[in-house]
Amino acid sequence: MMRCMAIAGELARLQGGTEEIRFVCADEESGALAADNGFRSHVLGTDYRDMESELPWWEQQLGKFSTARTTGPKETLSVGAAGRGSGGAGRPAVLVDSYHVTDSYLQALGRRAYVIVMDDMGTHRYPGDCVVNYNAPAQETAYEELYRGTGAKLLIGSRYVPLRRQFWDKGEKGQNHIRSAAEEPVRDVLITAGGGDSENIAGRILERIYSREFFFHVVSGRFHPCFRELEAVGRAHDNIRVHHDVKDMAALMGRCQAAVTAGGSTIYELAALGVPFICFSCAENQEALTEYVGRRQVGGFAGAWHKNREETLETSGRLFGELAACAKLRGGYSAAGRKMTDGKGAWRLACEIADRT
Repeated sequence: MMRCMAIAGELARLQGGTEEIRFVCADEESGALAADNGFRSHVLGTDYRDMESELPWWEQQLGKFSTARTTGPKETLSVGAAGRGSGGAGRPAVLVDSYHVTDSYLQALGRRAYVIVMDDMGTHRYPGDCVVNYNAPAQETAYEELYRGTGAKLLIGSRYVPLRRQFWDKGEKGQNHIRSAAEEPVRDVLITAGGGDSENIAGRILERIYSREFFFHVVSGRFHPCFRELEAVGRAHDNIRVHHDVKDMAALMGRCQAAVTAGGSTIYELAALGVPFICFSCAENQEALTEYVGRRQVGGFAGAWHKNREETLETSGRLFGELAACAKLRGGYSAAGRKMTDGKGAWRLACEIADRT
């Protein structure tokens, strides 16, 4: 939802408003999130794991588009489900973002829609008009081979990371952050392991690296199972603050000289801002990015939590100590992160969608 909303936000700017944008969601929670951010949504009340059950609704809606909207501006973008067809003009664009999508689903909807498919893995050829994999380890040549002869447009690599505008490369401000990372001592430290974090990884990392020398900012969702416990730790220490429902994450990250984070979009957010970080994976689909980060020296790689918790904790502690002690290392990570992404991927994707032909 967050990456879809980032793209939708840039489309709204290009189109001059949100009128032509819809979110199509399986559940009320996702629909409410879209509404809270100013977008209209359709909540289907279906099982997100059974996307083909949505097809009757889609057939009806796309049928309306084909008969009622044959002239005027480019068609409505629906974010959240999918289809395929040939050509783009005169058809609604549908951005698909689900791990449960099937080829049959895409083919059925694609007869009346221009389909953009979000793909994190690069192991399956989807029947879409446009395929996006914004992950830094994604190989464009591999996608060209996978989609050879299909005519699908391929948008591959970290220049397309769809971050919110608050994470855009700030030019001179970003360069100043690199200089401060390389020259200033570490004062503020960010720790996050995602909003769910059912194993309280953030709390365990905090315990491992805690020192009176630093001020720790722990980001946690209010529905985190150990949220009250984390809050109690924060109240007991004047150098720990637990954050939730953070509206301006870029500002919070930007005040920190170091971070420890799970894999995922947070890595790209920190990289775009030039904040040096240590990372680890919590699931299989985070492994490629976190290992890439370590291999390319974009940040420190502490291992795979889901495979070896104690080793990951131990390595996180050791790498954080090295990062906090070495300004040159922080400066190198900061500069490498900003080369990986400038934060403008959502704008680039919005331009590609708006200009489809």
